[in-house]
Amino acid sequence: QVQLVESGGGSVQAGGSLRLSCAASGYSASTYLMGWFRQAPGQEREGVAAINSNGERQVADSVKGRFTISQDNAKKTLYLQMNSLKSEDTAMYYCAADSRWWLLLASGPTYRYWGQGTQVTVSS
Repeated sequence: QVQLVESGGGSVQAGGSLRLSCAASGYSASTYLMGWFRQAPGQEREGVAAINSNGERQVADSVKGRFTISQDNAKKTLYLQMNSLKSEDTAMYYCAADSRWWLLLASGPTYRYWGQGTQVTVSS
């Protein structure tokens, strides 16, 4: 059974940085897709960044140049480095995984496996 456990959320002032981590277990296939999504109150869940087993990455325009997605295959951990945070980045952030490695963010929030989320709050 695939399990995704996020950590690293918290409260930070605008302009600050946070690094989210997602520890993955139970996924044995050699090809995969992993991504970060976020959902603010009253808004739809949106894709932030994705990376696949080929190392291809995609970052949403709203965070491009500020957020970086990376992975440590040995630790089976996904990261999201968030710099220059803005108040509009405030949301619950979710880690997700799927076998459709070619889609990156194109599938929207339809990934098969999800973590429980970690809250990021940015105060201005």
